[in-house]
This record gives sequence, structure tokens and C-alpha cells, in this order.
Amino acid sequence: MYVTKQGECWDEIAKNVYGSEKYIGFLMQNNMPLLDTIIFSAGQELNTPELPQDETDLPAWRRRK
Repeated sequence: MYVTKQGECWDEIAKNVYGSEKYIGFLMQNNMPLLDTIIFSAGQELNTPELPQDETDLPAWRRRK
């Protein structure tokens, strides 16, 4: 669970929670009722599940062949 600060946007939250803006889609997918929100007000609770183990995010030498 993540509680927003005034003025935060999806990409900023994704970076704060998951370490990269590239997870914005995952964050939005887990908060479908809030998709119309562009800039959050303070105190909005977002669902922030752990990222799935995805081999595409691993370096090539760590991927299964």
C-alpha cells in the first residue's frame, strides 16, 4: 500500500515504489478505479503489490535458455 503526496503522478509513484518509471503500467493495472486521476491529492491509497518475477527484466546471462 502506498499513500500519495499532494501533486504526485503515476510515473513518480512507480519510480518511488518500484525503482523505475517503466512499471507505471503495472501500477495502473493494479489500481484500475483510479485511472482517470492524473495528479493525485494527498492521502490517496494505492495498491502496490510486489512485482512478478519476470525474466525479461533479468540480464541476459541470468535468463533461462
